[in-house]
Amino acid sequence: MLYQTVTAVLSGAFSGFILGLIGGGGSVLATPLLLYVVGVGAPHVALGTGALAVSLNAYANLIGHALKGHVMWRCAFVFTIVGTVGAFIGSTIGKMTDGQVLLFLFGLVMAVIATLMLRPRAVSVADMPVITRRLCLNAGVAAFLTGMASGLFGIGGGFLIVPALIFSTGMATIYAVGTSLLAVGTFGLATAINYSLSGLIDWRVAAEFLAGGLVGGFIGMLLATRLGANKNTLNRIFAVVVYTVAAYVLYRSGRVLLGYDA
Repeated sequence: MLYQTVTAVLSGAFSGFILGLIGGGGSVLATPLLLYVVGVGAPHVALGTGALAVSLNAYANLIGHALKGHVMWRCAFVFTIVGTVGAFIGSTIGKMTDGQVLLFLFGLVMAVIATLMLRPRAVSVADMPVITRRLCLNAGVAAFLTGMASGLFGIGGGFLIVPALIFSTGMATIYAVGTSLLAVGTFGLATAINYSLSGLIDWRVAAEFLAGGLVGGFIGMLLATRLGANKNTLNRIFAVVVYTVAAYVLYRSGRVLLGYDA
């Protein structure tokens, strides 16, 4: 019990630290950390528990961005409402999918996210464009698809939502980052609620993971202000970490699917 508590807090701190340091990516490690470090036995419980912790961490970070005026609330609400429908559908499909198959697909998604992280994020400084009906439609489609991915794999999806917001509306990067947090939190909450209805959340571990995440996120944000231009280098280093974890997830789940592990 003590070992699990300590590892849950430390794993949450590491996940939150990465999120605060480079503005995303920490949540994608939640499920592997819960499974292979904390020792949560069932993949679906790890997904549901991770989704809850990711959701509450995102809401906490949203407050800071909102105070700085980095949240475009109208777009945030539209994107979040449509995407939450996708998240609920995705999490429902996830619950019906074999846990090891879901983990294998999750490993592939991790590799895709790591690839996105290797690409330097261009910082847009353009003003917010006029929101037309076509832009709303584009944003709705992007929201639904990213919401489904978030719900299916129990991830916050920030690395998917931020480029989706920029591509669909043309908003400046800083606003996309701030606006995405409402969607990240709500997608995760929808997934967590869906999983909780089936008893697939370990509430104690979720609380411990979240506690560590809040502390780690605060430290990460403090360090991020000192690093400035070195963030792209950090992104590349962390992408290698995500690739490595993805390979391990694929290896472990692949062995089970092939019948090598019980």
